[in-house]
Amino acid sequence: MQSFEQFATERAATLLRYATALTCDPDLAQDVVQNTLLRVQPRWPRIGAMNAPLAYVKRMVTTEYLSWRRRKAVREIAVATVGDTAISDPSVEVDERDAMLGRIAALPPKQRAAVVLRYYENRTDDEIAQVLGCRAGTVRSHLSRALGVLRTGEPVASTKEGR
Repeated sequence: MQSFEQFATERAATLLRYATALTCDPDLAQDVVQNTLLRVQPRWPRIGAMNAPLAYVKRMVTTEYLSWRRRKAVREIAVATVGDTAISDPSVEVDERDAMLGRIAALPPKQRAAVVLRYYENRTDDEIAQVLGCRAGTVRSHLSRALGVLRTGEPVASTKEGR
């Protein structure tokens, strides 16, 4: 079993990339990873002995992100809009990517987490459900609503607002 220091040194960049994709905010991602690692350190003998400590710590990062909004005031994220531009302009791809990141950032936290876990982490519905603490059907609902927003840019009507 490797030491906590070795794990943190080797996996910090991976955890930070994952958290950045999840939060859409590099500064918040650093805070989430730091808080998670602070929680992991005293529990390292148990976590380090697991078959997949990285997967467990990523789940902790997800949980930390989802609980972050409960501890702090809701953060406003500015969403840039993209106007009509010529397709031949190479900046169009960058603008489209920025617009999509803005739409992802505007998703409710559980929908955003479901999208990141599915398309960034390649997780199954059951795995995502386990991480989010819900049923696979709820995961499919989160993904459906999120993809509707990402396709159109307008939120899909929901009684629970993606929670």
